Amino acid sequence: MKFNKDTNILIIGLGVIGGGYATALTKQGYTVNCITKSQSTVDYAIEHGMVSKATTNLDEDLIRQANLIIFAVYPNVFIKWIKDNQHLFSPGTLITDVTGVKGSVVDEVQSILRSDVEFISAHPMAGRESSGVEYSDPEVFKGANYIVTPTAKNTKEGIEACKKLGEVLGFAKISELSAEEHDKMIAFLSQLTHCIAVTLMTCNEAPNLEKYTGDSFRDLTRIAKINDKMWSELFLLNKPALLEQMNVFINEFSRFKDLIEKGDEEEMRATMRKATARRSLFDKPKA
Repeated sequence: MKFNKDTNILIIGLGVIGGGYATALTKQGYTVNCITKSQSTVDYAIEHGMVSKATTNLDEDLIRQANLIIFAVYPNVFIKWIKDNQHLFSPGTLITDVTGVKGSVVDEVQSILRSDVEFISAHPMAGRESSGVEYSDPEVFKGANYIVTPTAKNTKEGIEACKKLGEVLGFAKISELSAEEHDKMIAFLSQLTHCIAVTLMTCNEAPNLEKYTGDSFRDLTRIAKINDKMWSELFLLNKPALLEQMNVFINEFSRFKDLIEKGDEEEMRATMRKATARRSLFDKPKA
């Protein structure tokens, strides 16, 4: 399947990411429909012109008409949806996802999927701490990273269509990783950071701290306003890789703690300079 303006797009699940996809694609003239679980989400999407059609029903016509289906739902919901409803796909349909863990999801979906339908997985490295379609904004994709995780079961055409989707959505850098490489990377860059933010908010329950904090604490803990259902599912699906990265962090934190205990100012400053130099590499490119 080639991705172009004739592509009929169906989004399953219209939350923060699905809503951002829908708005970005609709604004550029693509036909976008959606199936989502909440009638209030359907009403919001229609009212704000995010999609052409939206429903909470399993609309067989919308599914069969789609050339590209984007799953913006929790991993376990995605897998169950494929098991229950893949008979409704038209031959040649390309499906993709936005899930934050790849290994277990990609392997299972590709193992059960019909041979005349292709699944090419992707991960938009952008989002917001708040959930719900009303918080969706395609601007978060600009300057962000988009990762495609192909396997030997993917065609060159399917991979290129998935990359083209990332380009149309406005992502600044599009990369390819294996599912295993992705899950190791995401354990550090995303899942560990959420664990740190959560535990920072729960390790000190002294009253009235919010009255005295500065921007550094607010910035560091922004992602502690977390979707507990989704993130706990992601953590457990990627448990070995996440635990490995948590141990790496604990060891480095303990090393820095030891430097403070010993009063080793020289090594502390060297570590800070290293951190400063590395952090500059992570700044988003200016538009």
